[in-house]
Amino acid sequence: MSNSKKIAVAGATGRLGRHVVDVLTEQGHEVVAFSRADGIDIETGAGLADALDGVQVVIDASSTPSADKDIATEFFTASAKNLHTAGQQARVEKLVAVSIIGIDKAVAGYNAAKLVHEQVLREGPLPVQILRAAQFHELVEVMLGWGTQGAVARLPKMRTQLVAARTVAEALVELAVNPAPEATDGPLPEIAGPQPETMAGAAALLAAARGLDVVVEEVSDPANPDREQFEDGTLLAAPHATLGGPTYAEWLAAN
Repeated sequence: MSNSKKIAVAGATGRLGRHVVDVLTEQGHEVVAFSRADGIDIETGAGLADALDGVQVVIDASSTPSADKDIATEFFTASAKNLHTAGQQARVEKLVAVSIIGIDKAVAGYNAAKLVHEQVLREGPLPVQILRAAQFHELVEVMLGWGTQGAVARLPKMRTQLVAARTVAEALVELAVNPAPEATDGPLPEIAGPQPETMAGAAALLAAARGLDVVVEEVSDPANPDREQFEDGTLLAAPHATLGGPTYAEWLAAN
């Protein structure tokens, strides 16, 4: 295609990154897909300069398996700085990254680390576009596993607007291939699912669909400093958000 770009995807084998690679490939772009498995480590910077040679745009779909605030913050801080440094040397036009809806007041865990990530990305020399997304459909199974003890699965009380990783990937690619808006003082763009849901409700649907012999309980954790934000709708899409299907039940039926 005449308007194709050379686009690098960091975290290309992850829950989101593999969909980003698929969307870019379907649209005819030249994809440089890499992860630690390829010997390219954005946290240390190893192999990054060579990987970005000739790249026009970088989509950062990377993540860390740890929900610990300090571990995740260390990863995101280092990776953002390394992508800026290597990207500037390679004359990359811009970075596009994904974050999380409703994290402005987060003080704990992964959400707080992503807030730092946003800040470090903005401080770098390259133009940056950040897309805030709701929790992925794919996260439900992870949280069900974390919360299961014996025949009971305890899920945190959380109002969210679950969205498919594929839908988020499509929105990221749209940002990557189109010119950035001239005005940058507005709210960050958001992508979310078509309707509010609860994490426990989605987990119950998953357990039933998989025939799991567990009872899902929704619990409020007083030890979580961000409990109020989890429970009061802060993680739901803002009025300016783009909403995209499928719902969690529709996605579950297709997967």
